[in-house]
Amino acid sequence: MNVLAVEKAMIAHLDSLTKPKGSLGKLEDYAVKLAKIQGRVPPLVRKKAVYVFAGDHGIVAEGVSLYPSEVTYQMVLNFLAGGAAINALARGTGWEVIAVDAGVAADFPPAAALPAAARFLDRKIGKGTKNFLVQDAMSAAEAKKALDTGHALADDAAAAGYDLVAIGDMGIGNTTTAAALLVAFGMDASLVIDRGTGIDDTALARKREVILESVRNRGPFSDAEHVLRAVGGFDLAMMTGFILGLESKGIACVLDGFPVGAAAYVAFRMKPSVVDLLFAGHRSRVKGHAPVLEALGLDPILSLDMRLGEGTGAVTGGFMIELAAKAAGEMASFASAGVSESAEDEKDF
Repeated sequence: MNVLAVEKAMIAHLDSLTKPKGSLGKLEDYAVKLAKIQGRVPPLVRKKAVYVFAGDHGIVAEGVSLYPSEVTYQMVLNFLAGGAAINALARGTGWEVIAVDAGVAADFPPAAALPAAARFLDRKIGKGTKNFLVQDAMSAAEAKKALDTGHALADDAAAAGYDLVAIGDMGIGNTTTAAALLVAFGMDASLVIDRGTGIDDTALARKREVILESVRNRGPFSDAEHVLRAVGGFDLAMMTGFILGLESKGIACVLDGFPVGAAAYVAFRMKPSVVDLLFAGHRSRVKGHAPVLEALGLDPILSLDMRLGEGTGAVTGGFMIELAAKAAGEMASFASAGVSESAEDEKDF
């Protein structure tokens, strides 16, 4: 069936279930969108994973972050040991956690020596990007490799049988990189530059100055891939490739917060139709997130004042998508339950 036929069939299926039409509200919208992505009525969520892309950012040398770069490495180890917020929330909602080293500055021990509470994928493009205030963050070859690696991860996700994936982030300095990407695409700097991990007013002013000067120094830009290599990150570039690669796979993708949203926006600028497979798991407290979601045309599932990253908002909001699929797939119909449709289908109760 084509997308319009799937949508029509899914709405008819929902209307046949033992409830007033539309009474599950947004859950019905999520079920319809998921059905359109999967090409299946009703949709299913049998296996899901959150991919947490980690990378370091050379721009931290300019004093734009509260934490040192080594925290990226330390937090990936925490993911693998099962001690981070994403691990706790993923356990509670049934997501597999996959930590992807896209560009962490330090090398990890061999996989056999690492804790295994989460799966680890070594896809390192380089040991952190360069300082994009003074030079491009990465070479054209590195940008292409990051995009291609993201595509390959999407292929792997399809081969592994995932029905639903989420994207999270871990990278000191990644909110500066995310904001620089968006400013380079023409977004208002005052709307997308924020405190990130909680920097003070002096550091925030420096962060703004660094981003604006970097965009001036690296521009003008010829296309989206040029923007990505000039002021991007290995982690965000790999996320972008992952999203682009998922489009043809029938796998829905739940976005986390501001850095992930920026990567999705890059993918959107490369191929606008990718938004059809995306859900916004939440709206972050980081002020730049709302205009990104608006630019993507995505309504957040949740708004809980979260600003942690790691995929925490994605798995929390993404659980609502699974519940929508369960309601659509497991509820009885009026006919099978022997319930009178005329009595049940009252719009005002």
